[in-house]
Amino acid sequence: MNITTFDELLQAARSQPDAQRLLMVFVGASIPEDATPEQRARFEAGEGGEITPLMGVDKTPDEISSFAELYAESRQMGPEWSLVFVAGLAGQGGRAPTSEEADGPLQGMVQAIKDGMFDRFIPFNTEGQAVFLENGA
Repeated sequence: MNITTFDELLQAARSQPDAQRLLMVFVGASIPEDATPEQRARFEAGEGGEITPLMGVDKTPDEISSFAELYAESRQMGPEWSLVFVAGLAGQGGRAPTSEEADGPLQGMVQAIKDGMFDRFIPFNTEGQAVFLENGA
């Protein structure tokens, strides 16, 4: 399945045979103070930079009606973010993992993003569009 929007991810998660919990890590983008003029220009064009996890959230797909709702809620609850990385955590049958069961995997996801190992997650921009990041390990 080729997921291009967050809302498509929601539909896919809802259609899985086992109930899901979505793990989401919201990140900010920045560049180091000693960046070169070329790096600064690329960053201002929406390319390059460093990502920093700002907050992690877990929800079942049924707790999110749309990306627009998630975006609005995230802007009220936390700092301004540039991307949100999303992964699914499967439960068993009709029971999704609880928030307590998702805490360890969510913390592991935060650490993986800090380490630049984010190729297992789908990043979405602030419009809910999936994006491709070149340097995912």
